[in-house]
Amino acid sequence: MDLEERNALPPQLAHAADAFERYLRNERGRSEHTIRAYRGDIDALLIHAVADGNTSLAEVDLASLRRWLGEQSAAGLARSTLARRAATVRSFTSWALREDIIAVDPALRLKAPQRDKSLPAVLQQQQLGRLLEDMQAAAATMEPLPLRDLAMVEILYGTGIRVGELAGLDLADVNRERRTITVLGKGNKERTVPFGVPAEKALGAWLANGRALLHKPHSGNALFLGQRGGRIDPRTARTVVDRVLATLGDTSATGPHTLRHSAATHLLDGGADLRAVQEILGHSSLATTQLYTHVSVERLRDSYRTAHPRA
Repeated sequence: MDLEERNALPPQLAHAADAFERYLRNERGRSEHTIRAYRGDIDALLIHAVADGNTSLAEVDLASLRRWLGEQSAAGLARSTLARRAATVRSFTSWALREDIIAVDPALRLKAPQRDKSLPAVLQQQQLGRLLEDMQAAAATMEPLPLRDLAMVEILYGTGIRVGELAGLDLADVNRERRTITVLGKGNKERTVPFGVPAEKALGAWLANGRALLHKPHSGNALFLGQRGGRIDPRTARTVVDRVLATLGDTSATGPHTLRHSAATHLLDGGADLRAVQEILGHSSLATTQLYTHVSVERLRDSYRTAHPRA
């Protein structure tokens, strides 16, 4: 929804959407990326509500919500997108009920198709080895951006943290002696994550030879800096990861989450305890972490089919 469409909403609907956004930011501590996604879903719902003849949130009923999802399904949206939007609406109407904006929650019986249970993209260890070797060669020039990019990728893969958590790191969050970082995850939950020797070396080179060259008065205590000296933006980090993944030539995987998925899978392949991996990744539910056990089993099946004469 653009600004003109948002301003055209009836006041009651616009005020509810604005208040819900403040709730997500101030009380739930959601990331800006998550808030944008939630707000986009709610704005899309409100446009539909107005087209349905509603001028207040109390007028929106279950039938209207089902028509909204049905239209999106007919337009070809993925089941995972429909499931996310239904979950967003349930959060929105549940909040509105608690705030006495509505008297009855119309989304209690709202259902969406089950999410596609596709396995996350995972790089092979050999692929990551090649990728990091190429980045090390680029960083040998001691130019600040290759040094930063290598340190970011080593930290992302070495710790499995999210790209938003990486962008939020400050200098004080790093304990190089113990080789740990303290990150602020979803729901403002803090956790300490270990990293290995290669990540420590890359981080040390960035701090010693790269960060000072990008540092500006407005840099503050940010660990990773953008080209203009400000705290690095998650979008910039995604662009960096996409670029280096594209150089591999033998994978269609993109984005920092590929490194997070790979870290989790390789930990489990190496015998790490599932609950330890849950703690490292910052998952609130063990069921989320268990997805990576399916990835490992699938990789085992592939190896079996390739190598066993009676497969």
